[in-house]
Amino acid sequence: MLIWFVAVYLLITVGVGFYASTRVKNSKDFAAGGRSMSFPLVAAMVFATWFGSEAVLGIPATFIEEGFAGIVEDPFGSFGCLMLVGLVFARPLYRMNLLTIGDFFRKRFGPNVELITSLVIIGSYLGWVAAQLTALGVVFNVLSDGSITTTQGMLIGTAIVLLYTLFGGMWSVALTDFMQMIIIVVGLVYLTWLIGDMAGGADVVISHAASEGKFTFMHSFEPRDIVAFIAAAVTMMFGSIPQQDVYARVMSAKTENIAARASMTGAVFYLSFCMLPIFLTYAASMIDPAMVQKWLAEDSQMILPHLIMERTPLFAQIMFFGALLSAIMSTASGTLLAPSVTFTENVLKRFIPDMTDRQFLLAMRISVVVMTAATSVFALYSDASIYEMVGNAYKVTLVAAVVPLFTGLFWKRATTQGALLAIAFGLLSWMYLEATYAETDFWPPQLAGLLFSALGMLLGSLLPQFVRSRREPLEPVAA
Repeated sequence: MLIWFVAVYLLITVGVGFYASTRVKNSKDFAAGGRSMSFPLVAAMVFATWFGSEAVLGIPATFIEEGFAGIVEDPFGSFGCLMLVGLVFARPLYRMNLLTIGDFFRKRFGPNVELITSLVIIGSYLGWVAAQLTALGVVFNVLSDGSITTTQGMLIGTAIVLLYTLFGGMWSVALTDFMQMIIIVVGLVYLTWLIGDMAGGADVVISHAASEGKFTFMHSFEPRDIVAFIAAAVTMMFGSIPQQDVYARVMSAKTENIAARASMTGAVFYLSFCMLPIFLTYAASMIDPAMVQKWLAEDSQMILPHLIMERTPLFAQIMFFGALLSAIMSTASGTLLAPSVTFTENVLKRFIPDMTDRQFLLAMRISVVVMTAATSVFALYSDASIYEMVGNAYKVTLVAAVVPLFTGLFWKRATTQGALLAIAFGLLSWMYLEATYAETDFWPPQLAGLLFSALGMLLGSLLPQFVRSRREPLEPVAA
């Protein structure tokens, strides 16, 4: 019975996606919804795209083992990112009226910086999309009681997401996200009430977690721990800003005020609703400690799905898996579209500059298919957890794209040489430190890479200007 409800839900989602395709008349409709979306739609997209498998499975699994100290990156760093976008970045980026974030780098620093940052941004999506596809496999495996393997489930879910994203583009993402946001909110609120009551009440669960030290962000204030905390916070807070999915939501809004306010509203919704799966998973440790200990030893991401399957009635199972599938599919569709649009606009267009709009739209759709295939292969061969996949995805943009974006918008003296040196310093130092990093090292690789990137921007921008000023002859003094 549960599988039939899920099947009907998936068919409805695909139907909404196909309906959205009727609104796609050109490439701008496909990539950014024609800059015509209202506040509710944009806010729903921000929330639903970010509220993915890591929010329902990855974050709670990490919390139950490490508490708030283990989830500084996400959701707290992600909340900071979306607030910064709304407060600082949305309005100036919206006024530029560009199709992709890569277009900004071309306009500010030239085509070479555009190409490198676009490739970095595209590469960063492998981990995020792969996390969603892996979670789809887990869901179908649990729903079928093992009859469908995780790999088979991943391929089935991927095909469904690909289908409606391929035809409807950003309009498909917007309409399905709006529907899926409603299911996520209703489902999780109902389950919080049900599971909380089973555990003795919300106050009992929260008090128990507090007594176990789960709400502590830092276990000590040693310099190394402070640096590690900062590194975890900035990975998502800054590393997520130069991303096409964030930029696409800014550009899809009717006005710059809607873009800014929707981003901040989405941030508040995201942080608030991330707390509910955390609550549910911790409540599970009080309801069925033996089951939790078993899955902590095997795969902590399975705690919540098994609690729902073993301890709740059919209606609760429908609500949970409806919310979980909504979270995963909304994120997967948005994160498949973003790198595909970036590749077509900022990489392919360099080699085929004279494409008509129809050809450009076709190229974006082909890119969606290729990106889906690439992330599926990555997901199949990756042994990282869902939380690790998402966190690692933003390290590369943190060290290579954050400094050029920040300085390009807000520092007039930033130059192309500075941007290139920032990218080189950031990437090379990060890759070297990742290859040689040990847990006893003081500097986390991504934070060191960010600092080296800032140094590269300063040296590349200021040093040539200083040298030129020293070489200029002094003007003769008037008699």
